[in-house]
Amino acid sequence: TNHLPDVKEVFDLFDFWDGRDGMVDGAKLGDFLRCCGLNPTQAMIMENGGTKQFGEKLYKFDEIIPIYKKLQTTTDIGTYADFMEAFKTFDREGQGYVRAAELRQVLCYLGEKMSDDDVDRILNYTGTEEDLDGNIKYEEFIKKVLAGPRKK
Repeated sequence: TNHLPDVKEVFDLFDFWDGRDGMVDGAKLGDFLRCCGLNPTQAMIMENGGTKQFGEKLYKFDEIIPIYKKLQTTTDIGTYADFMEAFKTFDREGQGYVRAAELRQVLCYLGEKMSDDDVDRILNYTGTEEDLDGNIKYEEFIKKVLAGPRKK
């Protein structure tokens, strides 16, 4: 509950962008929750009132708080070990590297699909760069992703 002032600030910002009607659109629920520091999957967002189309459902602040509180207690984001295991399947030589192009392909087309822009943002936020052969050291990448955006 001590995070509620921050959540209110995020809500007000989304409301400001969205026409200042005291509401946040259900189509922006995932973005809203992520800005509040949560990491819900697309499925979690849809199960908790997210919408695909703008205008389908609008949320007042007091309606969005129970969704935030429910998802705040959900910690199903995968562990370091889970991610290491997943990346090892793409590390054919067992050297701790994954091809940058393959990483992008996996993030954009499998599971929780991301846009190219999202992938660029993650690589940028984590300061991840490919080596001369076009590879990324995935152990470092996983640690940085799990640590969250670096402070500028």
